[in-house]
Amino acid sequence: MSSKAFDPKDSGTTETSAEDLRARAETLPGSSGEAPQGVVTTATGSLKVPGPATTTMGVVEHHDDLGGEPVLAFQDVDVRFATEFGSVHAVKGVTFDVKPGEVVALVGESGSGKSVTSSTAMGLLPPSADITGSVKLGGREVLTMTDSQLRSIRGQDVAMVFQEPMTALNPVLTVGDQLTEALQLHGLAFGTEATKRAVELLTMVGIPDAADRLKQYPHQFSGGQRQRIVIAMAISCSPRVIIADEPTTALDVTVQAEILELLRSLKDKMNTGILLITHNMGVVADMADRVCVMLHGELVESGTVQQVLQRPQHPYTQRLLAAVPRLGEALETAEPEPVTSTQTAVKYAIEAEDLCIEYDHRGKKNRVVHDVSFQVAPGEILGLVGESGSGKSTIAKAVLGLLPVASGALRLQGEDLATMKAAEQRALRRKIGVVFQDPAASLDPRFPIGDVITEPMVIHGVGDRRSRLARAEELLDAVRLPRDVVNRYPHELSGGQRQRVSIARALTLDPEVLIADEPTSALDVSVQAAVLEMFAELQTRYEFACLFVSHDLAVVDMLAHKVLVLKDGRQVEQGPTGRVLHHPQAEYTQRLLAAAPVPDPDQQAERRRERRRLLASFGESAY
Repeated sequence: MSSKAFDPKDSGTTETSAEDLRARAETLPGSSGEAPQGVVTTATGSLKVPGPATTTMGVVEHHDDLGGEPVLAFQDVDVRFATEFGSVHAVKGVTFDVKPGEVVALVGESGSGKSVTSSTAMGLLPPSADITGSVKLGGREVLTMTDSQLRSIRGQDVAMVFQEPMTALNPVLTVGDQLTEALQLHGLAFGTEATKRAVELLTMVGIPDAADRLKQYPHQFSGGQRQRIVIAMAISCSPRVIIADEPTTALDVTVQAEILELLRSLKDKMNTGILLITHNMGVVADMADRVCVMLHGELVESGTVQQVLQRPQHPYTQRLLAAVPRLGEALETAEPEPVTSTQTAVKYAIEAEDLCIEYDHRGKKNRVVHDVSFQVAPGEILGLVGESGSGKSTIAKAVLGLLPVASGALRLQGEDLATMKAAEQRALRRKIGVVFQDPAASLDPRFPIGDVITEPMVIHGVGDRRSRLARAEELLDAVRLPRDVVNRYPHELSGGQRQRVSIARALTLDPEVLIADEPTSALDVSVQAAVLEMFAELQTRYEFACLFVSHDLAVVDMLAHKVLVLKDGRQVEQGPTGRVLHHPQAEYTQRLLAAAPVPDPDQQAERRRERRRLLASFGESAY
């Protein structure tokens, strides 16, 4: 990737000189150039020099004295799981703490041990877990508590906000019943008093008409509102610490910004400590006071958010930050070539003109896309951005022929889908590839990878078994996977590898049009960076026209040649990526961009202030 987060000469590694450390210390916020004494492990041993960090047992520790007794403390926490294949060492001697009113971010890739570590504080690990060390909540040892003692602290002393609110909420109970349940279990409020408290909680987290909405069910709220309800449940008993496990991953940037503002406000009002688990470095920069970085179950670096994000010392932290996409730093990909007669006989691979799409529910028409027009030439990527419900995926489904066109025109390779017969549409689908958001759900678990990739060839009767296998191996080479993967099954691959297989399958029949619906949102930042770079390379090589659906504006900025901004099924703004994302004209586009966090705490603090000023100019508050 062309985007570089930091120059190694500025950030350094654990093997560094005294002069480098002294120079780095002088750049610390509030530093007078006099740095505390520390011990730094170098290539030739340990050296006592002035510096901002020490390296102890392989952990880079930035020194700061925030004061105060921790509300949650992990000391040498070690977790092993007994499995049929032997013992799995998930967490290896992790030590850190969370103080009242402080946000500590725990970051790292999937499988690094973040969620396992946090689950020890709630007593949520299964019986197969062998836990050693100490986890103290308000000075009380959690690991020796009985089941009844654990139940008494959950909700009252420590609460959890989960990633997916629909799995955390009971679909058959009203929101009011779920909010009052914890209050009644812990003996804090009953009857009308509990209901009154539930209304106060919903109002506190920004749910309008709280008294009326207590009687509604989770499915009657939007995704952002459901996450607010989960947060209301978490704070209902005024816990000492909240564990937020990827609380904004499934949310749009504007809703994410509102949830982060809410958490920040509640933290300040209640002096609650927050352990924030995330792989979104923008969220870390926006929320965290301190950062702990985990790799393969070990804590490899810790310090204040400025120290870790602006001056990372461990090589893994540097790689993690270098992989984060940033607005304004596009991949080095060539602009699409002008269309020639050798590529295609039509000017546009996809063309929509006053496109309208409706859903038919029991005979009642609900129009969800209104008069949208756009064109995508061969070799060009159009980014579709907007909040959930804006019509992005609906348009993608219509291009795939899965939804009928209510009015207007939608042409693929010059053929109008609205007037085509069903048989002609099926034949046209051979020219369309699709990459779905969740690779685990889109790959058949019963098929080996070779059969997964060649399935489109089988369906359309292309080639024989030998030529199909050759095509599968060719595509595995293209997506940078080893050829022996053809005999493995999806569950044997990592998330990033599965997404590469999804892209390979989409390219099996040399499509002229590719639909990519949030293809990297479920991936870690480093895996996402590799997949995006590979995607851009493949797009240049195969010259397919692409509709790229995403709510990550930095990813769209990196890949897309043009951007179409949607809101409530209507187009708000459209044009070249540089103009739309860097010089937006529409108020809604400005809101989207203002809500997108950046992985630098100082820049993000300024962006947060700018967003508040922008919303104030529109007569609104931050959340």
